[in-house]
Amino acid sequence: MPLHISPLAKSHFEGLRRVLDVIAREKHYLAFFVAPAAEEAYAFYRDILTHNDSHYVALFENKVIGWCDVIRKPQAALQHVGVLGMGVHPDHRRQGIATQLMQTAIAKAWENGLTRIELTVRSDNAAAIALYERHGFTQEGLLRQGFLVDGAYFDVISMALLMEQP
Repeated sequence: MPLHISPLAKSHFEGLRRVLDVIAREKHYLAFFVAPAAEEAYAFYRDILTHNDSHYVALFENKVIGWCDVIRKPQAALQHVGVLGMGVHPDHRRQGIATQLMQTAIAKAWENGLTRIELTVRSDNAAAIALYERHGFTQEGLLRQGFLVDGAYFDVISMALLMEQP
């Protein structure tokens, strides 16, 4: 069965939390080291569905292997801004899955009326930085010692993508 990119559905919640936990435990890509408890994660996913935020999963053999979301900021002056988050299971990286997820999620974010998408990435994650730059994201700032993992500090780069204006 080929790879399939699908909008988030309730049937994906358990598999999505499972892949989130695998990536979190790597302690390299996410700001947490284990997935949230099931009810907390599922409440977050239900909120995404309620607000029609851009959230897609990658399915391989009907199993969630990755995700990309762009979540609108709730503050009134920031309603045009979304925050991108994503991850791909380690067994499925470097196969173009992240690119497919990002393209789909970003297109939906623009369709939802967003005009700016932000993200943060550890400065030592060269592959992710290159991926984001290939998709038009530019570096806007450096958060020195922004991550603390097992007693070691890591700088974090803030990046953003602006919707092209006509």
